[in-house]
Amino acid sequence: MRRGSQPSGAVAVIAPAVLLAALLLLWWAGTALTGIEAWRLPGPGAVARRGAELLAQPSTWRRMGVTAFEALMGSLAGAVVALPTSYAIYRFRLFQAAVEPFLGATQAIPAIALAPLLVLWVGYGLAPIVALCALMVFFPILVSSVLGLRHLDRDILAAAELDGASGWVMARFIELPLAAPSILAGLRNGFTLSVTGAVVGEMVMGGSGLGGVLGQQRQNLDTAGMFVTIGILCLLAMSAYGAIYRIEKGRRRAGELS
Repeated sequence: MRRGSQPSGAVAVIAPAVLLAALLLLWWAGTALTGIEAWRLPGPGAVARRGAELLAQPSTWRRMGVTAFEALMGSLAGAVVALPTSYAIYRFRLFQAAVEPFLGATQAIPAIALAPLLVLWVGYGLAPIVALCALMVFFPILVSSVLGLRHLDRDILAAAELDGASGWVMARFIELPLAAPSILAGLRNGFTLSVTGAVVGEMVMGGSGLGGVLGQQRQNLDTAGMFVTIGILCLLAMSAYGAIYRIEKGRRRAGELS
């Protein structure tokens, strides 16, 4: 395989499976051979049994759907604001000079610290959780999109301008397609973070999703259940990441064929 190339289909499946098997073996050995209490670190078998119990309950799937919906709505809201803002920063120097000093400052504020303010401003329920998710995904989408736009090939842009492209035509057919890999990378990372935002929002502001389940399991010392819930959250984040990665991969293949 050439350096920097994508792994083949077989390698892409076998390598993660081998790593997962090794990690499960180490996990089992750590619990079986050390005698650690199950409430501190349950074994893989106990987690699997608890997972079967939870997944058999309709409420688990309903809560999973709530968290996924909150994360999706927050991601879309963040992207709707971040993408035009990134293009304005790239296109207008005055706007860039005015906005950029404050963007870094917004990331110094922990997401959990914003939750009480959002409750005061928006109230409880779906809206503040979606707002928190949007705030978490905004910055990675913005930064990646601006980076992609700033590194466009100037020769291509100059050639397009000579052909009469400008304004919306330039953005729609030249700049945004060329910056698409960076934009999609930002969306991929941002949408993954939105799951974290949804869980933090539910744990701090209340909610009927998996964040509330984690809080209940912590109070009940249901460590195996917490492992299962965290695993479900990882799968949700991986699903968002994988979906956008497939779109990105499809665009790359289409570009190679054209």
